[in-house]
Amino acid sequence: MTALEIAANAFATASILCAARNSVHTWWTGIIGCSLFGLLFWHTQLYADVLLQVFFVVASMFGWWNWHASASHAALPIKRTPLRSFALMGAAALLAGAAYGLVLHRFTDAYAPFADSSVLCLSVLAQLLLMRRRIETWPVWVLVNTIAVPLYASRGLTLTSVLYAAYWINAWLAWRHWRKLWRTQGAQA
Repeated sequence: MTALEIAANAFATASILCAARNSVHTWWTGIIGCSLFGLLFWHTQLYADVLLQVFFVVASMFGWWNWHASASHAALPIKRTPLRSFALMGAAALLAGAAYGLVLHRFTDAYAPFADSSVLCLSVLAQLLLMRRRIETWPVWVLVNTIAVPLYASRGLTLTSVLYAAYWINAWLAWRHWRKLWRTQGAQA
């Protein structure tokens, strides 16, 4: 465990907890955490995760803006994604993960390229859903964390894998919390 791993996890944890609580502070804490994780994953040959962190930094900038885009700064409402759209997005993420995994397997010294690529592509899907405040972000995060925990443990990133196990639990709790918020919004509309 290094100081870099500790710092990356501290900021990422703050960001994830803020997202679960539907707080705008998820974005700036995420930018810092993702920047630190990018460096950490580069050193552990998880190249798809490096690319993912770059995506997260850019997405966090857009997410921050999106959550405050209205003139009144009213919160973007939590919504559901139509099932057909969600199924197509999920299929696209899985296909992209397989394709990118093949590229990493064939052309780099990447460790576990298919698992790493699955984390990348499913995380992109989850992040896009989060940016639009879609409830479906949370089951996708459950799947991401299910893959990430053993992947990070296999690279000796013990703290990271333990925290991703906690994020797995957080994703379940956040899913429940966001469903309650969504129902409350519907009652107020």
